[in-house]
Order: sequence, then C-alpha cells, then structure tokens
Amino acid sequence: MEPYKIKTIGQYHQALGLTKPEHPLVSVISLDEFKPPEGNTRISVVFDFYIISLKKNLGGTINYTYGQQTYDFDEGVMFFISPKQVFSFDADHDFKSSGWMLLVHPDFLWGTPLAKTIRQYEFFNYSTNEALFLSEKEEATIGGIAQLIKQEYHANIDKFSQGLIVAQIELLLQYCDRFYNRQFLTRKISSHQVLNRVEETLDTYFNNDDLVKKGLPTVNFIAETLNISPTYLSALLKTLTGLSTQQHIHEKLIEKAKEKLSVTGLSISEIAYELGFEHPQSFSKLFKSKTNLSPLEFRASFN
Repeated sequence: MEPYKIKTIGQYHQALGLTKPEHPLVSVISLDEFKPPEGNTRISVVFDFYIISLKKNLGGTINYTYGQQTYDFDEGVMFFISPKQVFSFDADHDFKSSGWMLLVHPDFLWGTPLAKTIRQYEFFNYSTNEALFLSEKEEATIGGIAQLIKQEYHANIDKFSQGLIVAQIELLLQYCDRFYNRQFLTRKISSHQVLNRVEETLDTYFNNDDLVKKGLPTVNFIAETLNISPTYLSALLKTLTGLSTQQHIHEKLIEKAKEKLSVTGLSISEIAYELGFEHPQSFSKLFKSKTNLSPLEFRASFN
C-alpha cells in the first residue's frame, strides 16, 4: 500500500483530530490525547516537514518504523523524522502515550542558516532502534525549549518571532546532539559491543576471498551486517575511537597491507589485487596517505 502523503502541518493536525495550528509552519502538539486509528491497521506516512518527538509513559504496544527498522517502545524516548522519510506505525487498542511533538516545515527555515545546517544533524537519519534515551534532567531541558517555542508563536507574531523560534529550534537540536554523544559513552557495554562486531566483521572480510571477489567493504555493507544505520554507526565509532567507519576500513586495509609487504614476496600489483584494488596506483596512493611511505619504501625498511 502506498504511504499517505501529508504536505502541511495543518493536514497533520486534521488527521490527529486537533484544532488548526496557530502557526502554519511550526507547531508543538501534546501527545496526551493522541489515539491511533481503530482496527490495529498498520499505517505508513510520508511528511513534508521535520518531526521531533518525545514520547514517554507509554502503555499498551505501539510499533514504529522509520529508517527501515522497527522498534517496540516500552519507555520514553526521542526520535527525529526528516521530510520525505517513510514513517509507519501500528498500535493495539490499549495504547496510551504522553509527551510532545514539534513540527517544523522547511519553509519556516528558509533564508536562515539553519535551513542548511539542519542537514548536518545526523540523528535525522538514524533508525528507530537508535532513538535517544533521556534522563529526567535532560528531558526537562528539551521539554522547556519546546514550550518556549510554543509560547513564542502563541504570542502576537512580530518581526522577531521567526528569528527567536529558529534560534530555539537550533538550541534544541544542539542539546540533542550533545545528549546523543553522552549516550554513546554512558552505554559503554553496548557501544563497545558494536565496536567489537565491527572489528570481527572486518577481520572476517579481510581474511577470506571477499576482497578479491567484491573489492573493499563499504560503510553500507558494515552497517547492514550489524543492522545499524550508516550514520549512527559512524557517529558512535567517532565518539569511541575518533575514527569514522570508513577510516576503520582503511585502518584494517593498511594493517593487512603492511603484513603482506613485510612477510611475503608478492609484488605491489599482486598485493593491491589481493586487497581488492583494480589499480595498483590507487592502493599506493592510499597507503602513502596513511603512512607517509610508499609501499616500496615501507618494504625496504624491513630489509
């Protein structure tokens, strides 16, 4: 079934049975009165605007899907939806929720720096099972900013309104960015399990014939193997190790290249081929960029 398309915030208010939004391009709505459609039917929707949502005190069961993955929420979390992203849900008849949802149409950001920088917040591309879990203090901070946004558009709109609301949206996003980085560190066990799985996946890939058959592993391949979105994986690894997923792939490649250069008599072309390169020049260029030595110079250092 084709997903429903909701182009405006007013249409979404109507779909939820709410009164018309006070502002056509930005709205903060309470989820206390939200009730899913009857019949336990799964619904898929594509929005033309950003959604930032905090859900808490959930009762019953509701399954959300976005970013190609599903998560059964059993506690309060934040998640983020960008325009044109497919969002699906189904819920049982006992479903209850509280919290709030901030809706921001891209047109509201037009002409402001945030119109471009909002795309740099990678959590809009995270999967549902990579949602943000907040402490009570963090929840109060984020909720307070959302309420300031609501108060601002609820008051009489003047020439300062847009600038103040945009600044508050940006502040909210910056706090969320900080809290995500905190989450990577405070959930050390799960985070380091991911790091170990990355290493295991790369070891397996580099120790069989996949390099020759398929070439170098891609970031998407690693992410799909671990069932994690590429952006979340790179952000987590960057926080833990200072290296992105791509850099981890290159580190493993250089490690294998050094091994072959130091303990085998294979030519540079043969090593490049075994490491998944079609052209030896590409291998030599990458090796030198990572070690400041050409493959031949590195090999000579062992003689």
